Amino acid sequence: MDIEGKIAIVTGGARRVGRAISLGLAAAGADIAVAYNASDDEAGDTVRDIEALGRRALAVRGDLADPAAIRHIVDATVDGLGGVDILVNSASRFDRTPVLEISADEWDLVQAINLRAPFLLSQAVTPVMRTRGRGVIINLLDLSALQPWPTYAHHSVSKAGLLHLTRVLARALGPDIRVNGIAPGTVLPPDDYDGNDSGGGPERRVLRQAGTPEDVVAALLYLVRSDYVTGDILTVDGGRALL
Repeated sequence: MDIEGKIAIVTGGARRVGRAISLGLAAAGADIAVAYNASDDEAGDTVRDIEALGRRALAVRGDLADPAAIRHIVDATVDGLGGVDILVNSASRFDRTPVLEISADEWDLVQAINLRAPFLLSQAVTPVMRTRGRGVIINLLDLSALQPWPTYAHHSVSKAGLLHLTRVLARALGPDIRVNGIAPGTVLPPDDYDGNDSGGGPERRVLRQAGTPEDVVAALLYLVRSDYVTGDILTVDGGRALL
């Protein structure tokens, strides 16, 4: 897909890797709906930075744990920008809790945001994409989809589910809609980073250089543009999954 002139929804698009994706797609020529929940200031900054690149943008607030908010995000994008060609499911919860201490409510919240929301958003954008001829959906995973992380059990299970959902949707929505995933390694330290190694140090990867959000953006642009790729998971981790 040629990105120039296309319209994208990026969930979690106001901050961290989601912000880099929003700006990367805008730099490639897309108009962006920045979907966010609580990051009002960051969403406003991201919209202004997109507009400075000469593209249209709007910030759409919605709690992805609420199915009604998901419908609102899609409707607001169609009303404000004219359609949807690209959906990037980037928003995610990354809660650290020992496996025996995860409550039912915490489990359900993580599954709702990390797995159910991408499914419902994919359902909601499919008719819109088909009226425009074709579309692309990109799901952001991480290495927990491939590895068991005991202190992030609910997160790991949600991402493993999202990996399989990516493949199911690729079959169900093809040939007019392609669905792929990206599994990054550590490209940004967590918000609560205390200065200790967070799993992305040189001893935890094959390559010497550290990862950056721009590495994820480059992978995403490749998957959006590559019309012969669907149902694939691109691992962007400096070789960490090999260790």
